[in-house]
Amino acid sequence: MELAYYSDYAVRLVNSEEPKRGKDALTSVEAVRDLFGTNKEAARRATDADVTRFRSVRARLRAVFEAADTGDETLAVNLLNSLLLEFPVSPQISGHNFRDDDGRPLWHMHLADHPSNATAGYAAIAAMGLAFHLTEYGVDRLGLCEAAPCRNAYLDTSTNRSRRYCSDRCATRANVAAYRARKRLEADRSETTGHAADSAQRASASGER
Repeated sequence: MELAYYSDYAVRLVNSEEPKRGKDALTSVEAVRDLFGTNKEAARRATDADVTRFRSVRARLRAVFEAADTGDETLAVNLLNSLLLEFPVSPQISGHNFRDDDGRPLWHMHLADHPSNATAGYAAIAAMGLAFHLTEYGVDRLGLCEAAPCRNAYLDTSTNRSRRYCSDRCATRANVAAYRARKRLEADRSETTGHAADSAQRASASGER
């Protein structure tokens, strides 16, 4: 498993809440366990106490994305470093029983789960994955969706650093909204121009009389 995979842990946790919409999916231990995806062993360690702890880590991870989104690279790095210090990782070389065509293990770096509690394990993996993405691709690759009121976090992996939305759905919604706004502006301008022309014609007719 590549280290870049772990950055998705951060995105999943941050997007479990939509502050602008007043939505929060992180309300139970089951919701916490769902965030682990296929890592069922780590998910089983979650308890009710992890709900509050996960929310605290979520707020700190969102702050990293917010700093990056506003262009404050130093703040984003400092916030992420504080998470890395508090939740250290345990890197290991793993093969996960996968073999290449010659029967040799497909060795890769793996971040071992933290043994103390579910929150510490998840936070360590999420922070390290995000740190890897940031140092590999740049702080500007961490973004918040521009389709109001979404503001979901995303990781920009486009070749030309052009991503602005968290999903195709938000991109479509934003494009439709922009198109409608342009049409309204064109209609307003046309109406204003029409009124001006009518006034000019009336003034001309009045002068001729």
